[in-house]
Amino acid sequence: MDAIKNLIESGNAIVGIEFGSTRIKAVLIDETNAPVAQGSHTWENSLVDGIWTYSQEEIIAGLQSAYSDLKSDVQKKFGVALKKIRALGISAMMHGYLAFDKNGTLLVPFRTWRNTITGEASEKLSSLFCYPIPERWSISHLYQAILNNESHVKDISFFTTLAGFIHWKLTGQKVLGIGDASGMFPIDTATKNYNKNFIEKFDNLVADKKFAWKLEDLLPKVLLAGEDAGTLTADGAKLLDPTGELEAGAKLAPPEGDAGTGMIATNSVAKRTGNVSAGTSVFAMVVLEKDLSKAYNGLIDLVTTPDGALVAMAHANNCMGEFDHWVNLFDEVLKATGCNVDKGTLYGTLLKAALEGDKDCGGLLPFNYLSGESITGLTEGRPLFVRTQHANFTMPNFIRAQLFTALGALRTGMDILFDKENVKIDSLTGHGGFFKTAETGLTVMSAALHTPVSALETAGEGGPWGMAVLASYLVNGGGKTLDAWLAEKVFATSKKTTVSPKQDDIEGFNKFFARYTKGLAIEKAAIESIE
Repeated sequence: MDAIKNLIESGNAIVGIEFGSTRIKAVLIDETNAPVAQGSHTWENSLVDGIWTYSQEEIIAGLQSAYSDLKSDVQKKFGVALKKIRALGISAMMHGYLAFDKNGTLLVPFRTWRNTITGEASEKLSSLFCYPIPERWSISHLYQAILNNESHVKDISFFTTLAGFIHWKLTGQKVLGIGDASGMFPIDTATKNYNKNFIEKFDNLVADKKFAWKLEDLLPKVLLAGEDAGTLTADGAKLLDPTGELEAGAKLAPPEGDAGTGMIATNSVAKRTGNVSAGTSVFAMVVLEKDLSKAYNGLIDLVTTPDGALVAMAHANNCMGEFDHWVNLFDEVLKATGCNVDKGTLYGTLLKAALEGDKDCGGLLPFNYLSGESITGLTEGRPLFVRTQHANFTMPNFIRAQLFTALGALRTGMDILFDKENVKIDSLTGHGGFFKTAETGLTVMSAALHTPVSALETAGEGGPWGMAVLASYLVNGGGKTLDAWLAEKVFATSKKTTVSPKQDDIEGFNKFFARYTKGLAIEKAAIESIE
C-alpha cells in the first residue's frame, strides 16, 4: 500500500483509458504492471438520422467522467491526489470516421464502426486493392462519402479514429498506433506504414473529383508500440482533468484500437497466438505465420498487432447486447414480484444455468442482431426469438441459445481460417464480459470454435489495462521486443484457466449452428417486413 502511494505521489503512475461501446474505463497500474485503481463512465451510442454516433460533447464528458472516477478511487484507496502521471495511453473502438477541416472543426457527426452504410465503397475498394476492405474501416466511410457526393469531403484536412481524436486533443499530435491505423487503411507489414501502392490507386480513383488533398495528407502518422507519441500538453491536462490538478508532461503511447489492447491483455502478439474478445461485439484474432491465400471480403479482416505483425480477424458487430436486454427484462420481472436480486448475481446465475441446458439448446433459435452484420450479409438487425411448438423451451436452454447465437456470426468467419486456410493456433485466449463467469464463457466459446480456449486471471481487466501496459512499455521497454517484454515483465507469473471442448458440446453447437445458418432467411424476412 505504501509503495503504491509513493508511486502515485512521486508522479510515476501509469494510466490507460479505453472507450468501449458501453463503458469508458480508466486503469492505473503499479510498477509490476498490475492494476491498482480504476474508474469508469457508462454511455451508449445513438441512432441519429440513420447513423450510429456519439456526440463530441459525450466523448469529452465521458473522458472526464472516467478520469474523475479514477481520481476518486485513488483518493479512496491510497489517500492521495492524482496530480502527475508518468505515462498515459488512449485506446478506443476501432474504425469509424471522424473528419475535420483545417480549423479542427468536426465536419459531420462521428460515424462509428457499428454503421453498415458503406457497402458500395467497401465492395469497390476491396475489388480495386484485391484486399479486404470492410464496411467499418475509415477508408470505406471516406469513399462512401465521396460516392454520395457529400459536400464536406472537399473540406477535409484530417480524419482519424476515436482513439486518434482523443490523443490529438491531449497532445496536439495527429498520430495513430499501427494496430488502430490498420483499421483505417491497409498496412504494408514490410514497411510498417500505409500501403503506398493502395494509396496511389485510391488517389487515381478519385482524381476526377479534383480535391485539393491527397489521401496521405489526411491520414494520421503511423507509430509502433514503444515509440514516442507526444506529451500531455497544458490544454490536454485541463481537458482530461478540468479541476486543474493534473500536471502536463506525461508521455503518451501511440493510441491504439480495442483489437490491439485485447492482444496485449491476452499476451497474444506472437505468431500462432490468438485471442477472442467478446462483449458488445465479438472478434477473434490470430497472428499469422504467412499471408492468407486469398482475400475473403466481408468475412476476414487483415489488421496488425501493436508492433506491426499481420493478424487475421473475424469480427461480428453483435454479441452480448441482446442478452443484456433479456437480463434487464428478467430483473424487471423479479422486482415486480418483490425480489431484489443484485444484477451481478442475476447475470452470473443465468450464465451458469446455460451449462445445464441441452447441448443443442433444445431447438431454440434466437438472433441477437441489434444492428446489421456484414459477415452474414445483413445491413440491418432485428432481434428475434424463434422456436417450434415442440422445442424444449426451458430457462437453461433459452440462456444457452442466447450465448450460442452471440457466437454464430463469429463462427462463420473462423471456419474460413480453420478449414480453408489451415491456420494453426498454439493458444487462444479469451477476454471481455462473455468470460466474467469463466466456466460458462470458456465452455461455450471452446465448443463454438472447436478448440481449447484459455482465460488469464487478468481477463476481466481487458482493454484499458492493455492500454496501460502499452504505456508502460513506452517508458519501461528497455529496447526489448514487445512479445519478449510482455512474457518477462507482465505475464511471467500469470495464472491461466484452459477449457478443452467436449465432443458432445462441439456436436451440440454444430447442430445449433446449422439451424442458425438456415434461419438467417427468417432474420432477412424480418428486416424486410418490420420497420
